[in-house]
Amino acid sequence: MSPAQILQNLPYSEPFLFVDELLEVDESGCRGTFTFVRDLDFFGGHFKGNPVTPGAILTECCAQIGVVCLGIYLLGEEGAAEDVHIGMSSADMEFLLPVLPDEKVTVTSKKIYFRFQKLKSDVKMYNAQGRLICKGKIAGMIKTRKHG
Repeated sequence: MSPAQILQNLPYSEPFLFVDELLEVDESGCRGTFTFVRDLDFFGGHFKGNPVTPGAILTECCAQIGVVCLGIYLLGEEGAAEDVHIGMSSADMEFLLPVLPDEKVTVTSKKIYFRFQKLKSDVKMYNAQGRLICKGKIAGMIKTRKHG
């Protein structure tokens, strides 16, 4: 399954889509990007006069790239990537640097395991200078109608 096909099968749309590009994907992990453009709604109030991307949104970006995109790829390998249903089951993140408006980030993920419809990944987010923004482990249940 190609990166373009994976992006077409994502169960998100703007304003809650946090994947611009999927650069690499294989059975062990993936890498993708997103730019937090200045006009995203949350920048208006988080924080007044000093906009910073909320940690929950950084976690969501890591989950969309590092778990959902990878999960769609893995399901596609099984021949069933359409009509994806996903639910995050756990996230343990550490935040090291802020993400400011108009900042482009790169997320990498390494699969820890994928079994019984649960995918767990080790995720890392980097800024354009290659500095680590956040890291952690995110798990989610991922299935299609074909997989019940």
